[in-house]
Amino acid sequence: MMASGSGDKNQLKLYSCYMSSCSYRVRIALNLKELKYEYKAVDLLKGEHFSPEFTELNPIGYVPVLVDGDVIVSDSFAIIMYLEEKYPQHPLLPQDLQKRGINYQAANIVSSSIQPFQNIDTLKYIEEKVGPGENLYWANHHITKGFAALEKLLKGHAGRYATGEEVFLADLFLAPQMHGAIKRFNFDMTQFPLLSRLNEEYNKIPAFQDAMPENQPDNPAAGAV
Repeated sequence: MMASGSGDKNQLKLYSCYMSSCSYRVRIALNLKELKYEYKAVDLLKGEHFSPEFTELNPIGYVPVLVDGDVIVSDSFAIIMYLEEKYPQHPLLPQDLQKRGINYQAANIVSSSIQPFQNIDTLKYIEEKVGPGENLYWANHHITKGFAALEKLLKGHAGRYATGEEVFLADLFLAPQMHGAIKRFNFDMTQFPLLSRLNEEYNKIPAFQDAMPENQPDNPAAGAV
C-alpha cells in the first residue's frame, strides 16, 4: 500500500474510511499517480465524520478530505480534479474532448445518481422511516437504474477500460461502485456484461487492488489472521 503514517507535515494526508466508495476513488487516483500519503482513518460507524474536528475540515461531514500542506479539499470529484491539475503524472482525463465528456458523464452518474442513494446515512434514514429491509430494495433500485444507464452510455466507447485502452476518470468511479454493489449488496452483475467485463479488468490492476476496502488499515478484517 502507498498509504503511510509518517506524519510528515509536507506529506499528503487523506481522511478516509475503508468502506467509503468515495474515498476508494481517491485512493486509486493517488496510487495511479504514485503519490505517497498519510492515511487518516475516520470511523463512519462511530460517527467520527460529524465530530467538531472533522467538520472543521469538511462542514458537511463526508469523507474523503485531502490535506496538501495548507490546502484542504473535500469531495472525491474535487479532490481528483485537484490532483489532476497539481500532479499531472498519469493523466486521468483523455485529450480527446468527446472521450473526456464521456468520462465526466460516467463519473457523474455514479457520484450523483447511484452513490448518494446507498450511503450509510441515507440507508439508515430509509430503514427508520419506511421499514426494516426497505433500505436494501432502495439501494438495489438505484444501483440497477444507474448501471443500466452506464451500460448504454459506454457501449461504443469502451475498450479494455471504460473509454478505451487507458485508465481514466470514469474507471476510478466505476470500480468502487461495482465493488460495493457486489460486496455490500450482493448485487447480480450478470445483467450488465460490459460493466462486468470492466470490473474483471479493474481487479487485475495493482493500483486498484491496493485501494480496495479489504486492504485498508482501518478495515477490522485487515489485522485478522
